[in-house]
Amino acid sequence: MDRIENELAHGRKISDNPEFYWGWAGVAGRLRAERRAAMYVSEGRLAPGRTALEIGCGTGIFSELLARSGAGVTAVDLSPELAEKARARTSAPNLKFLVMNVERLEFPDNSFDCVCGSSVLHHLDLAKALPEMLRVLKPGGAFVFTEPNMLNPQILLQKNIPPLKALLGDSPDETAFFRWNISGALRQAGFAAPAARPFDFLHPWMPGALAPATDRLGTLLERVPLLREIAGSLLITATK
Repeated sequence: MDRIENELAHGRKISDNPEFYWGWAGVAGRLRAERRAAMYVSEGRLAPGRTALEIGCGTGIFSELLARSGAGVTAVDLSPELAEKARARTSAPNLKFLVMNVERLEFPDNSFDCVCGSSVLHHLDLAKALPEMLRVLKPGGAFVFTEPNMLNPQILLQKNIPPLKALLGDSPDETAFFRWNISGALRQAGFAAPAARPFDFLHPWMPGALAPATDRLGTLLERVPLLREIAGSLLITATK
């Protein structure tokens, strides 16, 4: 199967319990999701009167949080099964869900103030997807994504050992990023001011009772040179 077929099959496979596979269930998962959504709102300057395109919305966890900013949010996913779950999650008037392939976005040029997403770029053919995202961004628009960091020891093993990859629910083609590689890919696609910052030492499987304190400790560790490089995620930003 090609990449698109693999991703469609993956969506069907995990559609019964996607939050478990993605690590958004439980106290730690909710804390991680809320922090990421706050980053998208802040970096994307989302507010009433502005527009955002969420790529790879899944079941709408982040879509719902983004819509609370008052911005008009259009959320797309390749998987019909996941998009249907997203529609069932929320009916916010400033939020709509569409089934769409990011490599062929069905929007006019210069449509959105922000393009954002969580853990989706590492599923994509960036050579095809990044130019499409750049095309639909308005001049000066914000590109804001959070993605797995390949320098994190667990992620390094998970993304490069096929049996472990399958056991933990990854799709066959997904990977992770070194921060310098994704910055280079954005620059090559035509984005301005690309940057990738490591963050997040809160593991999604952390017991709920320990999650808040661990999250606070993690924000301190993110300030420590060298140590922060192995954080679990990257905040990736750029502009058009």
